[in-house]
Amino acid sequence: MRRLRACLGAAAAVGLAAAGATALVAGSASGATSALDNRWYAAAPYLMPLDNDPPDPAAIMDATGLKAFQLAFVLAPSGGGCTPTWDGTAPVASDTAVRSVIDTIRAKGGDVSVSIGGYGGTKLGQACADPASTAAAYQQVITKYGLHAIDFDLEEPEYENTAAIRNEIGAAKILQQNNPGLYVSVTTAGTADGTGWFGKQMLLEAKAQGFTPNNFSIMPFDGGFNGAASQTAALTKFNGVLRSTFGWDEATAYAHEGFSGMNGRSDTGEYFAQADFQTVLDYATDHHMDRFTFWSLNRDRQCTPADNGGRTSGTCSSVPQNAWDFAKYSVKFAGVTPPTTTPTPTPTPTPTPTTPASCEPAWSATTAYTAGAEVSYGKHNWKAKWWTQNETPGASQWGPWQDEGAC
Repeated sequence: MRRLRACLGAAAAVGLAAAGATALVAGSASGATSALDNRWYAAAPYLMPLDNDPPDPAAIMDATGLKAFQLAFVLAPSGGGCTPTWDGTAPVASDTAVRSVIDTIRAKGGDVSVSIGGYGGTKLGQACADPASTAAAYQQVITKYGLHAIDFDLEEPEYENTAAIRNEIGAAKILQQNNPGLYVSVTTAGTADGTGWFGKQMLLEAKAQGFTPNNFSIMPFDGGFNGAASQTAALTKFNGVLRSTFGWDEATAYAHEGFSGMNGRSDTGEYFAQADFQTVLDYATDHHMDRFTFWSLNRDRQCTPADNGGRTSGTCSSVPQNAWDFAKYSVKFAGVTPPTTTPTPTPTPTPTPTTPASCEPAWSATTAYTAGAEVSYGKHNWKAKWWTQNETPGASQWGPWQDEGAC
């Protein structure tokens, strides 16, 4: 999903967080509205309000009955510092653009949650000095927009940094304590085993700090998944991980478990059609899971051509669909019947072209590569996810290289 320093001292951070809690409860100064039922925040799909050709949330609400949106992503400033920004570039303190989106949604009876972290950029947990100053930065977001819900998207490379994860989990606990009723979700990478080693370490950090959010959600895509069966299998495995970590029984673990999918073609070419979403939705409701969401509403519309030439896009799904087909599954999870439209037939995936791409320059162990650099190794092309040197492409699924296919 699916993108330094000068932080406040601990005493100032805690004071700011407490002041923000008062603003959240009062509501008037921050523009807060009455909270929706938590099921709506649990169902809120991700929306990038400033990037990837943002759709009109009012149109989505009218077409589907959707009431809640997960706005993404709040990061540390790209130039450094411990203050919240949208996408690392637009300071929350001076924002009017996202505020306008929120006002539009609330004027129609809806509300938003805000997601912090994500795949790209520098996270506040990496930039801030400790949990208290990290919490103070996030409290500015809660207070500014009068939030009733927040999502911690903790994935690579941040969740490979133990200090950053300690800051994020500690901040989440502080926010939960200082903002009574705040709905808190924690989203992390999914694997066939539920989640990987770093995801499990994050859960252990939460246990050590005595922090329990409304849910821990996994993202079962971009990890060799293929349709709904592999996703529900991962959710079953993740339930076992939650049980063994926290000592919960099966029902309690499912009540604290969530799913975050990717509609259409994923970054790695996996294919999740409408029927797959229905299958996972049935699984989530049958097991009384707490959350069902997806990445993203910016992609919940048909490309031209529908399969987008077999490519993944940030602005359309790369599968045949009616506009906002996938948002309707979130509406169903919230317990509402969406308006009816002509059903979209489940399409047959377009075969991946068999002619391999040209090979990029060969990888060298002595060269330092920055994010986005492309190399070839083992007759595959690879793209660097972040700065790296002397790390062999493909040596680890959590390593710095993304496999772009045979060449």
